[in-house]
Amino acid sequence: MLLDILVALPGSELLERTSSSLRVQQVVQLSLAPAFLLAGIGAVMNVMTNRLIWVANKIERILDAGEDGDVAAMRAELPALEKRRIFAQRAVMFSTASALAISIVIVLLFVSAFVYAPLGTLVAITWVGCMGLLVAGLGSFLMETRTAAKRNRERMRERRDAVTS
Repeated sequence: MLLDILVALPGSELLERTSSSLRVQQVVQLSLAPAFLLAGIGAVMNVMTNRLIWVANKIERILDAGEDGDVAAMRAELPALEKRRIFAQRAVMFSTASALAISIVIVLLFVSAFVYAPLGTLVAITWVGCMGLLVAGLGSFLMETRTAAKRNRERMRERRDAVTS
């Protein structure tokens, strides 16, 4: 009797199409890979954000420093730190956009189980966009780490030259 009432309600066609636990199970299985990718992006973004915060704090400390003898050496670090800040900020922004795109993919996968409209092309385009954003974010992160390593090598070379002269 209750089933008859539910079937007579508006939107019952949607209920009938989605009542198959097999269909829902398939959508959940399809969305697991993007969900794990989302978790991975979150972990990498944590590292990126920590580096961005460290760089920003270091820039602030240098700018707030007094006029001691070390200030000139500290201020020489600013151009490299500013480059690092820009790369780290881009990495976080691209990774955030990638996480948003992954979330959209997951939503589209679930919506596609409930509507007749073919959303496969939209899901594929969103997935490719997500991967592009992730590559851009990781590329920016790579540039930030390379900039840090390059500046460390320069600093080591300067110290070595100061000791030998």
